[in-house]
Amino acid sequence: MKRRIIKIDEDKCTGCGICIPDCPEGALQVIDGKARLISDLFCDGLGACIKACPENAMEIEEREAEEYDESKVMVNIVKGGVNVIKAHLKHLKDHGENKLFDEAVKYLKDNNLEVPNMEENKACGCPGSMQRDLRNQFRGENNSSNVQMHSELRNWPIQLKLVNPNANYFDNSDLLIVADCVPFSYPNFHSRFLKDKTLLMFCPKLDSDIDGYISKLANIFTEKNINSVTIVRMEVPCCGGVETIVRKALEIAQKNIIIKEYTISIDGSII
Repeated sequence: MKRRIIKIDEDKCTGCGICIPDCPEGALQVIDGKARLISDLFCDGLGACIKACPENAMEIEEREAEEYDESKVMVNIVKGGVNVIKAHLKHLKDHGENKLFDEAVKYLKDNNLEVPNMEENKACGCPGSMQRDLRNQFRGENNSSNVQMHSELRNWPIQLKLVNPNANYFDNSDLLIVADCVPFSYPNFHSRFLKDKTLLMFCPKLDSDIDGYISKLANIFTEKNINSVTIVRMEVPCCGGVETIVRKALEIAQKNIIIKEYTISIDGSII
């Protein structure tokens, strides 16, 4: 099978670190003055970090990939030096990949390489899964029990995985494509975004068939007359994959449709 992986041109990379916050899985770090992919395991290949690079030093490469093998990954990791090894081990540990962590340590010991001291490292804390308690936060929009709202939903199903790309409701439609978390985070979702639009939802981080999503969207863009596309995503870096998937589908369909994009903060406001 082919797997999409971020590729970094070290000659172009200046180590500015602008790409780091846009990495969906925290798989990028600036080490020894260069942005580096510290673990293939957590790179989903969506390319949310690419658009942030001011030097055009990042791209997606497709290559044949066997089932993940930690020892094979370590062959390349050790070439980056002790700091890359340490960052990789920390990344595995922070994500609870204890079995892979043990395999990486075994590889180092079997090859007479020093195992870094991990006690000094802080948790990496990928922003998309960072815990936040919002219970005491003030909610200023539609917090009255007297407010009556009605649904603006015009189509079913709404999950991209389930929709039929030939459905009649796509004809001459204004398409609204959102990340799964958006309707739960933004209180006025129906009235502000959904009214008079055809809805599609998916998660660019947790859903597995990204290639299938791109193909299905490309089919919709090719076969149906789509008047406009609105994207609504969350502020977390992994949601950047929504736009990447939509733009790739438009590219395949050879359609030039202006995209309106909105970002919702975790506290429920439009950024």
